[in-house]
Amino acid sequence: MRKRSYRIITVILAVIVISVGIVCLTGCSQSSNALKDGYYTAEMAEYNNGWKEYLTVFVRGGKIVSAEYNARNASGFIKSWDMDYMRLMNANMGTYPNQYTRNYAKQFLETQQADAVDAIAGATTSYGSFGDLAQAVIDHAKAGNTEIAIVPG
Repeated sequence: MRKRSYRIITVILAVIVISVGIVCLTGCSQSSNALKDGYYTAEMAEYNNGWKEYLTVFVRGGKIVSAEYNARNASGFIKSWDMDYMRLMNANMGTYPNQYTRNYAKQFLETQQADAVDAIAGATTSYGSFGDLAQAVIDHAKAGNTEIAIVPG
């Protein structure tokens, strides 16, 4: 009976050791690509038509859980708050900053990928900037680099 007990204990210990080894290897291989918790921001290097776009994300548990995409002018005024700009852009393009910035951020949260966001007609210039900003925050989040990423235009 003792031999059987030792065999069972040996098998259980072997399973535990193998399981721990697999978890360690899996965790180690994913750690280089995992996003590190924290806030990460990327902004365009230059103003475009008076606005500098930026993207700020919050990562928790290795996943982007919030994203704010917008633009500000030299005085710090937020593009989505500019009602005159909104009316003019909506009349000419069929969209406006408060609409497309939220849409791009929402898609990014859903996909967790910079290149999986669909363009919105009328906001294609911002779409290009958003993709560059999203990739920059992902790169910084992988490295745990909380400095603002400056993205060339």
